[in-house]
Amino acid sequence: MYRERSPKTWSLTCIGIYLVGVVWMRIDTPAEDTGVWLGVSALFLLLLLPCLAVPVSKFVYHRIELTPETLRVGRERIPVAALDPASVQAAAQGAPPTFAQQLATSAGTVDAPFPGLRAADFGAPRLVGGAWGVPMGMDTVVIRTRDNQALTIATRDRAAFLHALVAATSAPPHGGGWGPGPGAGAGSGYVS
Repeated sequence: MYRERSPKTWSLTCIGIYLVGVVWMRIDTPAEDTGVWLGVSALFLLLLLPCLAVPVSKFVYHRIELTPETLRVGRERIPVAALDPASVQAAAQGAPPTFAQQLATSAGTVDAPFPGLRAADFGAPRLVGGAWGVPMGMDTVVIRTRDNQALTIATRDRAAFLHALVAATSAPPHGGGWGPGPGAGAGSGYVS
């Protein structure tokens, strides 16, 4: 029904620059200095890995897949039937934040698994997906579950995500009434 795709421009640019640099060094390196070339290439690889860590982290913790039955954000799965349609409608009708507001929100959204750094310690909604924070510049959407738990979801395309979520929560669930669907955990309705 809906899936957010990660842009690969940053990763491909970083890998391309690394490969061009390694090939250029190899062309200028005499045959007897192959060991030095390999060592320098490995050192530059240490610079490349942190540049790729953020896109990989975004893929693992902030990818969104929405089916008629399940909202999957990162490592978590939430039954669509457990989401409050009124809160989804309210989020969809709200004004989109400016870029400065997105930066401020992403910088201030922390949900680390340490005392004093949990979102609940600040009275903030829980960050869905398993990450400790929202990457700088990503937008966030706050929705509620039917048991009134507030959830923060980081998204790359707020309008498209909310449009799909409104459609999913407006449609009658498979199997009848609005209770938690098949596979829902006891009590909360969440499956991790």
